[in-house]
Amino acid sequence: MYIYINRQDCFVAGGMLLAVLLCLFDCSAAQLSFSVSEEVDKGTVIGNLAKDLNIVPQQLEERGFRIVSLLSKKYFEVDLRTCALFVNERIDREELCPNTPKCSLNIEGLISSPMNIYRIEVNVLDINGNAPQFLEQIHVFNISESSSAGERYPLPAAHDADTGINSVKTYKLSPNDFFSIDVSTSRDGLSAELVLQKALDREKQPNVRLILIAVRSGTMQIIVNVVDVNDNTPLFSKSLYKVSVHENESVGTTILTLNATDLDEGSNADIRYTLMKRGNVDSPEKFYVVPESGEIVLKTPLNYEDNNAYELRVQASDKGSSPRSGYSKVLIEVVDVNDNAPEITITSVMSPVKENAEIGTVVALVTVTDKDGGQNGVTTCTIKDILPFKLTTNYKNYYSLIVDGLLDRERVAEYNVTIVAVDAGSSPLSGTAVIHVQVSDINDNAPTFSEVAMNVYVTENSQVGNVIAKVTAQDADINDNADITFLLAESNSWKTPISSMLNINSKSGEIMSMQSFDYEVLKTFQFKVQATDSGAPPLSSNVTVNVFVLDENDNSPSILAPYSEHGSVNSENIPYSAEAGYFVAKIRAVDADSGYNALLSYHLSEPKGNNLFRIGTSSGEIRTKRRMSDNDLKSHPLLVLVCDHGEPSLSATVSIEVVVLESSADMQTPFRHVPLKEDSFSDLNLYLLIAIVSVSVIFLLSLISLMAVRCHRTDASFSRYSAPMITTHPDGSWSYSKATQQYDVCFSSDTLKSDVVVFPAPFPPVDAELISINGADTFTRTQTLPNSEKVRTSFL
Repeated sequence: MYIYINRQDCFVAGGMLLAVLLCLFDCSAAQLSFSVSEEVDKGTVIGNLAKDLNIVPQQLEERGFRIVSLLSKKYFEVDLRTCALFVNERIDREELCPNTPKCSLNIEGLISSPMNIYRIEVNVLDINGNAPQFLEQIHVFNISESSSAGERYPLPAAHDADTGINSVKTYKLSPNDFFSIDVSTSRDGLSAELVLQKALDREKQPNVRLILIAVRSGTMQIIVNVVDVNDNTPLFSKSLYKVSVHENESVGTTILTLNATDLDEGSNADIRYTLMKRGNVDSPEKFYVVPESGEIVLKTPLNYEDNNAYELRVQASDKGSSPRSGYSKVLIEVVDVNDNAPEITITSVMSPVKENAEIGTVVALVTVTDKDGGQNGVTTCTIKDILPFKLTTNYKNYYSLIVDGLLDRERVAEYNVTIVAVDAGSSPLSGTAVIHVQVSDINDNAPTFSEVAMNVYVTENSQVGNVIAKVTAQDADINDNADITFLLAESNSWKTPISSMLNINSKSGEIMSMQSFDYEVLKTFQFKVQATDSGAPPLSSNVTVNVFVLDENDNSPSILAPYSEHGSVNSENIPYSAEAGYFVAKIRAVDADSGYNALLSYHLSEPKGNNLFRIGTSSGEIRTKRRMSDNDLKSHPLLVLVCDHGEPSLSATVSIEVVVLESSADMQTPFRHVPLKEDSFSDLNLYLLIAIVSVSVIFLLSLISLMAVRCHRTDASFSRYSAPMITTHPDGSWSYSKATQQYDVCFSSDTLKSDVVVFPAPFPPVDAELISINGADTFTRTQTLPNSEKVRTSFL
């Protein structure tokens, strides 16, 4: 066995083991050579691949060893358990390699992890399976009786489909008294000539019957007719004619003109030329000779790839009564022209290829063939365009298409790799083949949300099961790697499990409420939604969801002590001498709602015709409009209505009976002290004013600090920061707002004893004036319109 390495410095033969080992470190492909006889039974073992390739037997099966062949049948196969290369189909050498002295079948062994290619050459040995055959059953010689001893006559050649030692070994002639046989070796094999040993005598024996035997076992009958005297044989001017002709020569072209002479006269010297049925089997099909002129003419087109040379045996015969013939050989050499484009064969395409395939991964095997010879058959193979692939040479015209760059399915999902093969002829021809390579996806992209955080607004008291929001995510991958499921991520900072409040559809991303929300209990909360794909391993990403509960006017105002709500009558006394603006009572009420839903206004209802009292719409203080007169009643029933500004508005009522007393001594009451005079400013009032101002300042400072901290901690998607705004209202109240947060501060204009009420507001009224506090402590008054997109956050 011989091993051939595809490098000039790496040829190793026989037992030169050291040179083989040194060479293997620098070579990429090797050739194994085996021999097998034709017609052997299926299953006949040719060799052991594990031993010859120096591979552990178990690795052949583990690494997926397989045979790749361009032959029409799969003649050989490998038993991966025993590592034996065996015959898988009947082999007929004469069918595979007709008329060739050597028959070699080339196959390739492909093994993965890592990818290696081994070229295997199997020499098919000929067996003697075909008997020699003559093209004629009977051949007749007309030999003049005057022929001298020693004259020679070419005998027809026998054709044997076998080659080598199994072809025709020699020729034998049946025993006779006149002829012997002389066997010689020529380009086409053995040739035999009939040699006249002694003169013929037609009167004694008019014909001689001989048997020509082609060893092994081919026979032909030869009949020698002895004719009358024509004692000169035509002679050719050359014993061997040589001529070259291009394969694209036109049919009908004269290739050569033969010349033969005969010393006889008359019909014995009238020569006719013919082609003999010997030499190449198909020679008479390609050429013919003009009998009279001896011109050899091209009969059918030539093809260098089919046959590059023809040997003709020509005969010149006279027309004597006993014609005599001379013989010569004509060797016609076919000159190749570049008329065949290279052919590209693609095998073992590994498609699709993973997008994370390493550089050097084999994608396909490429074989280039060109039927032309010489430089016309020398080819180069390249890849058209710039692609992340390249061709590497395995052995001669065998190539591997391998990955030569990073693949990204999200950028390019498939490639059409165009391979171009060009020959080296003077007028180069080329061939192309396209390999369609698909790139398979891996899970290398996590799902992404369109934004890092989203705000959701939910009205309190909404129905359980309502869809409050829907999250969407995209994944650049495909199939399972892009199959996204959603789930709610629990927050460690939130005591109540988010799953008890909300539920999410894992496929659609719809978020549904599991409970009804109460703004007075929970104003805002935050959670995360996780999107996870179905790849291996799975990838995920999160989005923060901020939920704002919007207040509804679902709480009626509540009257605070000492006055009860509707259903009972409260009594207050005033002196008859009370001046206009005299303080009668102060109604206090609260509303559990927020914003305008908690902004209360006070309204007074008196009996018809009685216009003695008024009430502060914001403060709830009841005072006299004028002095008492003698026509006024002594008892005045009043109904105070407290309304909020919600939609629809809710209200509460309280009844107060004001009794007018003649003497101020009768006005003492354990519940409150009546001011002696509105304009008097006692020490108690001074202390109260100082306390109110102090509390207000502390409150404002705390409020500003709280807002600064909250704005510092709030995510950028929650709000946009801007300068604080103070809004004045026609009723004398002020609103403080900053970005999405707004507070109403109400001061009564009726008395210095007004309470400070702070409540959230959705936006300032249309006719409000905004006073902006700038960095330089200056004020700017502007007119504003409502903004329905404000985010409302309340602090109570």
